[in-house]
Amino acid sequence: MALPQRDNPYSFDDFLAWRRNIDYYRDDAFLHKVLRRYAGSSWEAVEHAMQSFSPKVSVRWRDMADTIAMPEKRPFLIHYDGHHHRIDRIVRPAETLAMEEEIFGEGLFSAATDPWVRLTKLFLIYQNGEACVACPLVCTEGLIALLDRYADTPELKHILAHCKEGLDGRFAIGAQYLSEIQGGSDVGANVLEAVQEGTTWRLYGTKFFCSATHADYAVVTAKPSGSEKVALFVIPSWLPGDKEKEKRNGYTIDRIKWKMGTSELTTAELTFGGAVAYPVGPLERGLANVVGVVLTYSRLTVGLSGAAGITRASREAAGYARVRTAFGLKIADFPLLKHQLATMEGAAKRTTAGAFKLYHDFLGLPGGLKGGLSTDEAPDIRRRRFAIRELIMLQKITAAWDATDMLRLAMSVFGGHGVMEDFSSLPRLYRDAAVNELWEGPRNVLLTQIHRDFQRASAWYAPGEFVADILAGADPDTIAELGQEMEALIRAELLSPDPEAVKTCEQWDRFCHTLFHAYQDQAVAEVEG
Repeated sequence: MALPQRDNPYSFDDFLAWRRNIDYYRDDAFLHKVLRRYAGSSWEAVEHAMQSFSPKVSVRWRDMADTIAMPEKRPFLIHYDGHHHRIDRIVRPAETLAMEEEIFGEGLFSAATDPWVRLTKLFLIYQNGEACVACPLVCTEGLIALLDRYADTPELKHILAHCKEGLDGRFAIGAQYLSEIQGGSDVGANVLEAVQEGTTWRLYGTKFFCSATHADYAVVTAKPSGSEKVALFVIPSWLPGDKEKEKRNGYTIDRIKWKMGTSELTTAELTFGGAVAYPVGPLERGLANVVGVVLTYSRLTVGLSGAAGITRASREAAGYARVRTAFGLKIADFPLLKHQLATMEGAAKRTTAGAFKLYHDFLGLPGGLKGGLSTDEAPDIRRRRFAIRELIMLQKITAAWDATDMLRLAMSVFGGHGVMEDFSSLPRLYRDAAVNELWEGPRNVLLTQIHRDFQRASAWYAPGEFVADILAGADPDTIAELGQEMEALIRAELLSPDPEAVKTCEQWDRFCHTLFHAYQDQAVAEVEG
């Protein structure tokens, strides 16, 4: 018991001193093991690059991310200037602009940047949450991947160079505008119209959920007049010479949405009234390319972001538990809390190892990404490509789900302070993680897509073979059990009116989570072995 003392000497200074000195890369011994296992000959390049990069992301950008998360720093929209010109100016704080310029200035997507250096830098950046950079980064990466394949006009080549290598010392930012009011995941139901007027394509209609609206360029889905096929286009936010005049390219930003998470990032509703657009790839292949290329990068990023969020949450909860006292003990000494900390550490390891293992296999795909399931490749390559496609979706739903669970658990370690926005970054990271569960395909949509894919592919890639391939090296009994369960589930129907379908869906949901955890656990075993 304690006697009364009007000048309470207790402080959090020890925790703050520990947190100030954390280096995201230097102090993550498990990440070093992961990179040694999967980065191959790039390991030394990563190690060298992180010496100067990690201190920036661990201190300067971390503090900037915290600052711009304050309510008074939220972006806002000015529709008109003082002379009644429509400008739709997005006003963002100076810290956001500085951090954005510094991060994009790293040339992350340049041909000169080693893929493993890029991945490791992104993993560290995502430990600071959205911060108005995470979404723009992955959207830019998807845009570059698309244009690397399809840039065949002067306009598209210029956009590619601006985003990938930078022009006049500045790297452009990409966005993607896919969702319409009738639904985000059902891209085939889009009705935004693309009209060819002479040699110029123009877009007419509305988009309802457009993030990174401050970007220089955006990938947009639209249907050419009279067609039911979704095509892909890239639009510049401003035509040449118009950015300085604040004259947007034939569209208006109608309103900024009020979101639970990723609040530093503008997400808006747009109306297109003849925006100049450049078609990308075959018009009839727009849906396949947006899913097979653009969304693939976004879903990979959700997995990496989940790993980053869990890693930071686990680290900060453990650091706090080592200095916080209650009932005369460090709270890290309480058995229940030890269990919680071990749970978070295990989740951080499995999610990180799984993300880097999957990226290793993704980089090894011959010919890069391709849209759709049908290819004319050799059977073994076709199966590898299919497996990675499905693993990316499985990772997306699993890592996003686990991130919210682990961040909530980490906040509980802080007690009442866990929900205080000015005490730690965890409440903000939790809200960001909740958004990640929903964007680029919510759980039910992806579970249904995975099931449908396996039904379509079962003639040339049996589910049991898939399980054996992705869990190579794991316990044979586990592989056999999961393979048999998957074979039975793929034969069942998820969308049947039969009441048994609900039970099947419940089992399928649980199975997919278990299967990807087994994949992640095998990655940990490879790293630790």
